[in-house]
Amino acid sequence: MRPPYAILIACAAFVSVAADFKDVDPNVFPKDDPRAKELPKMMWADARNRMQEANLRESKAFAEVTTKEQWAQYRDARIQKLKESLGTFPDVPKDIRIMVTRRLDGEGYVIHNIVYETRPGLWVSANLYLPATVPDKMPGIIISHAHHTPKTHGELQDMGMTWARSGVAVLVPDHLGHGERRQHDFVTEKDYDKPFRASRQDYYFRYNSNLQLSAAGESLMGWMVWDLMRGVDVLLRQKNIDKDRIIMLGAVAGGGDPAGVTAALDERIACVVPFNFGGWQPESSATENPDRDAPWFGDGYWESTRGLRNGARDGFAHFVIVGSVAPRPVIYAHEFAWDAKTDPAWPRLQKIFDFYGARDKLVSVHGKGSVKGAAGPDNTHCTHIGAVHRKGIYPALKEWFGMPIPEEYSKRRTAEDLTCWTPEAEKELKPKKLHEILRKNASDRVLAEFKETTDLKDEERRQRQRTVWAKLLGNIEPPANPKVAEGKAEDVPDGRLTRFALETEPGIIVPLLLITPKSTNGPVPVFVMVAQDGKAGFLKERGAVIAAFLNTGVAVCLADVRGTGETRSANSADRGSSRTSVSQTNLILGQPVLGAQLRDLRAVIRWLAGRKGIDGKRIGVWGDSLAGLNKKDDKLAVPLDANLPHIAEPGGGSLALLAALFEENVRGVYVGARIEYAWAHYLGPYLYLPHDSIVPGGDVATEMLDMAVFNSKPLGTRMEKETNVSGLNWKLTDKPLDRAKSAKALAESVLRE
Repeated sequence: MRPPYAILIACAAFVSVAADFKDVDPNVFPKDDPRAKELPKMMWADARNRMQEANLRESKAFAEVTTKEQWAQYRDARIQKLKESLGTFPDVPKDIRIMVTRRLDGEGYVIHNIVYETRPGLWVSANLYLPATVPDKMPGIIISHAHHTPKTHGELQDMGMTWARSGVAVLVPDHLGHGERRQHDFVTEKDYDKPFRASRQDYYFRYNSNLQLSAAGESLMGWMVWDLMRGVDVLLRQKNIDKDRIIMLGAVAGGGDPAGVTAALDERIACVVPFNFGGWQPESSATENPDRDAPWFGDGYWESTRGLRNGARDGFAHFVIVGSVAPRPVIYAHEFAWDAKTDPAWPRLQKIFDFYGARDKLVSVHGKGSVKGAAGPDNTHCTHIGAVHRKGIYPALKEWFGMPIPEEYSKRRTAEDLTCWTPEAEKELKPKKLHEILRKNASDRVLAEFKETTDLKDEERRQRQRTVWAKLLGNIEPPANPKVAEGKAEDVPDGRLTRFALETEPGIIVPLLLITPKSTNGPVPVFVMVAQDGKAGFLKERGAVIAAFLNTGVAVCLADVRGTGETRSANSADRGSSRTSVSQTNLILGQPVLGAQLRDLRAVIRWLAGRKGIDGKRIGVWGDSLAGLNKKDDKLAVPLDANLPHIAEPGGGSLALLAALFEENVRGVYVGARIEYAWAHYLGPYLYLPHDSIVPGGDVATEMLDMAVFNSKPLGTRMEKETNVSGLNWKLTDKPLDRAKSAKALAESVLRE
């Protein structure tokens, strides 16, 4: 028998009422309520608590390590997890491709400008400093430069020339995204018509590169580490090189991180000097309880190499990474003043080296002052590794490797002299940009997935995608009995609005508005609406949609899952926003924000399904974006410190589809502007997506999601799409929008028997 509400609706003509909900208070908690002030801090507080729990857990576990054998077991498990977090490393090439494009002669040294291939189509530009007369047995040094400048900086030249003159081969490569490997178009102030910091763009665009790599299941750190490993191959190809004396130096800002990780994963590196990595940072301060409060896993902000994905979840603290090098020598290096008594990582590193009776293989070097002071004798700022810092390195290398203390030498070349790519080399080798390689890889993986799943039955495909997404998103299971608080109710156009707050886990509140139609006869279906702008955005911008549902006899639930609407930490979604920092911190803790948001959304759906007056078998999800879209003819290539184009908000649409994938009672779905195609992340080096919209490894899975949901629901699910967007936040499809009409169609769909 058809339910009574379906009969009523079938007999009534649908009338689109332009109801005005703009004056409705979207907030569950009054503005003067202390709880309202805590909601924007909620995700920060949750992340801090979970980070403290991880710190205490790992501090306790390390304290229980008392023998070399226990340390080996502890270390190996965590370094394996570190490697897994970085992405997929290719097979080691049997014969690395190297081309020398220019030779420069100096006083007692020569410079080879070279390029070498580390992945198909991906080439590293590097300066190789060699002694003019190669000794019988020559050490090798590879320098991981800072994020400040590429390989041509004066300090890097000074080190290359100084050590080469003393009989050492020195390789200084450009990191991915820097110098000749930059991915953007802004080299000088003339390249953009408004003020911007040209010297910082290589650094800033690390953000975009990492987001694209993350979407592909890779990481910027992983690709940097692989490039450095192949740099070791280059050194080992040099005449009379001593394979037992390969040393890696990591510069002060963003160079020490990949140096430390590379040494942990590549035993060919005989010694590592990872500046500002492993423990104490220039910004660090002593804490009362360092076991709980020290940043053992780095900080969560947009510079992804400082906060490695899954680090806190899987326990690979930075001191563990550096300590895993033992008993190979480590120079624990710091740009500014450092005190062994206040650095909690130092005794842990000493403990590790003591397991091997190798305390003499661990030394520290440091400068003076602090990062906050002006550069000078008392504040030893440097761009990479300054002369004052090198003085502390020389004695250790002499003791461990018999390398004489060199006489400092500096006769710097121009950047043009040290340029590796020539027109002839480019024509012959055809180097590719990062996005070109990732786009091709994504296309190949999509084709492979289609081929593998072609013969699957609909339900098999659905189960496959459930498995895939559960792995990508982490814990997505909703709580069985969330705590519920009910607030004030009021009449609104065409319905009755009641305020609720669900506590889906300790400290995480989901504020929501439930609007039920005024004229009902029995339990009614419900559509849950989610978007980054949350309840307030829907009431202001989607009044016609809400009215369409209410007039068709369908209730509406406006839910602010964590990080949206009333609970968002910031309005901005750009690189430096607190929203980005919250997202990166959650990745360190082992779960993308979208996974936790899905857990909240599923909790709301199940709470509604058990609520009196709601038909729990007829639920829909409306996932929307209220963000502005860019046009294809807009100027989308801009510096990352300029006024950016519109940033997309694809999260609502993704949540709607994921809810339909995992919740059997979801019968209708509206998908706002979302990234659907894997290749749409990789149209160029410019990317206008929020950090928390990227699910690591989710690019191909997004392309399979629609098919899994709508071809394999036993009861059938209707979907309405607004548009798809690219990573540049412009439309991939042009479809006339009539959202109220879509709401009517979806409402009728969920009413169908």
